Amino acid sequence: MKIAISGKGGVGKTTLASTLACIFSKKYSVFAIDADSDMNLAISLGVQEKILAISNMRDLIKERTGADSGTSFGEVFKMNPKISDLPEKLSYDYNRDGSLKLMVMGTVEKGGDGCVCPATVLLKALLRNIIVKKEEIVIVDMEAGIEHLGRRTADSVDAMIVVVEPGLKSIETAERIKNLGKDIGIKRILTVLNKCSSKEEKEFVEKKLNELDIELIGTIPMDKNVVNSDIKGRPLMEYKNSSALKSIKKIANVLKNRFEL
Repeated sequence: MKIAISGKGGVGKTTLASTLACIFSKKYSVFAIDADSDMNLAISLGVQEKILAISNMRDLIKERTGADSGTSFGEVFKMNPKISDLPEKLSYDYNRDGSLKLMVMGTVEKGGDGCVCPATVLLKALLRNIIVKKEEIVIVDMEAGIEHLGRRTADSVDAMIVVVEPGLKSIETAERIKNLGKDIGIKRILTVLNKCSSKEEKEFVEKKLNELDIELIGTIPMDKNVVNSDIKGRPLMEYKNSSALKSIKKIANVLKNRFEL
């Protein structure tokens, strides 16, 4: 199962990504990939160590592409660098048993449509390799939109989950992601409602998503435990009585049944 999690900033996609990764790692091997420029997935998992983003590994980038990450425009470098050995070398072993591996991709320069740099090439090749070739469950925490996957990897993602919150702006973002996702071959666009505080809010969002023909697979209620976990830098999994955690476990079961895990 290969899932990309997206949504408008601040809706809670990183909390969903990290918690799903922890839940699935109890039974399966999981690759959790932080492809967000904010790079908060490690913090959401409660990782205390500083993990160096791959985009900042200048020596590695130069070794694999033949050019420095700060190369000037027009300099020649490899467009298909060797990366097959990197996922295992560069991943952080979260559970210390290989069941949950974390990779932080980092921020790369994104100019106009024709902008390409060695760091961008390496990161895209690495992400494509993990999504296409790895047998593990892959969960990608990404920025709003779907540009990080690109045409050559998007059709290999089994689903994109768009996290929404009560409100029209968040739902409009989901609609844009749905349209862009279908353009590049993502077959399943699913949504999760987060920060829901009433039956009326849930009914409002369900009605709007139904009008857009977007499937809602779960609802996560407002929960102070989510805020507390963020303040303390601890994973939500540690808050056993969390209503949000219970809801995310239900979402994990929906996904397991959907993908026949």
